[in-house]
Amino acid sequence: MARTGFCDSKPLLDLHKKADERRAPLRTWANACMPIDRWQPVEVDESRMAPVKMETEHRWERRLSKQTNEDIIMGFHEDSQTHSDADGCVEAPMLLHPLGLQGLHSLQALVPSLLRHEVETALEKLDLIWDRTYAWDMFLDMMRTQSHNSLPNADLPQHFTDVTHAILVDWLIQVHEMMHFQAETLYLAVHLLYRSLRQLKVATANLQLLGMVCLFLAAKKEECLLPEVSGLCYLMDHTYTKHQLLRMERKVLCSLKFDLSYCPPLHFLVLLASIAHCSTKAVWMARYLLELSLLEAQCVVFLPVQLAGAALCLSRQVLQEPPTPEGEAAWCLASSLHVGSETALLRIMQILASAAAKAHTRETCATFIKFSSPETMHVSRHPGLKNAPSLLGICT
Repeated sequence: MARTGFCDSKPLLDLHKKADERRAPLRTWANACMPIDRWQPVEVDESRMAPVKMETEHRWERRLSKQTNEDIIMGFHEDSQTHSDADGCVEAPMLLHPLGLQGLHSLQALVPSLLRHEVETALEKLDLIWDRTYAWDMFLDMMRTQSHNSLPNADLPQHFTDVTHAILVDWLIQVHEMMHFQAETLYLAVHLLYRSLRQLKVATANLQLLGMVCLFLAAKKEECLLPEVSGLCYLMDHTYTKHQLLRMERKVLCSLKFDLSYCPPLHFLVLLASIAHCSTKAVWMARYLLELSLLEAQCVVFLPVQLAGAALCLSRQVLQEPPTPEGEAAWCLASSLHVGSETALLRIMQILASAAAKAHTRETCATFIKFSSPETMHVSRHPGLKNAPSLLGICT
């Protein structure tokens, strides 16, 4: 094992130091890229195109939980039945949650046009789309694909305990912060780590190597510029060779069948926050709580949109910002995108509240230090986080 960062208590990186004062074995690069040229539409001669089978469009169904009269839950899965409207046109199958929301009765056949408009506006404002025409289709694809690589349970190899998991992920957070990677790269790396542990037999001595390989693969998918393999070996104190790292990379790619697709919860978080018109501080607080979920092994079973919704809801409770009629209406609209039951939402909030209350006392505190900077509005040091469990009725 490496002698720094993972197997001893001395952290690999001192996040208290300024960025230019930290030990930087890799060359410095920036994530800022040149403006992306948008693709220009190409005219196609429809007469020369072969007839293709058009996929059925999908529609949404708003559903209300029996346990509440306030929060609207939206389900998502395909149903084989079709429905005809008053004009005789056959509509697409309903989209309901794949895990099932049994016992819910329908309130409205389709999502209101206002919600669709807000989703399209939010995606455009967040620069997540190039053409607003495809905004709604992109959102539907986000909701549909988030469950493709979901983990059914939190069962991991016996030697990969909660403590080992927290130490490894904390070390990855430090390396990720030092390399100035995009935030999506970290979430993808941790997701690939979970999936790899279910497919490969990895000894405890090689867990750090596996974590670095997952971060390297995530960077290949999300980043514009990549670190050199020799630099990655340096970060692991040359415990592993370049040959070992590249061989592990091949094993991971083969075990995952080269499928690195993942819709991170961060995308759902910024989308929900934009629809709900949340303040900047509320978004930073939610991002902090969401990153804490990476250290909690029990959070792997929840869908990304569930994690994002719970983090944003807990953030609003902690900050206790004065409500406004416009803000509350926007929040109710954003809340209609929560997928799952109230029980699951409350369970996630309890996990995040407990993690936030003790984050400053843990040895794995890279996330706490990262979000204590002025750039993040010192959200990790907010006094309300110490009382977060009591807001949810958790005894500490």
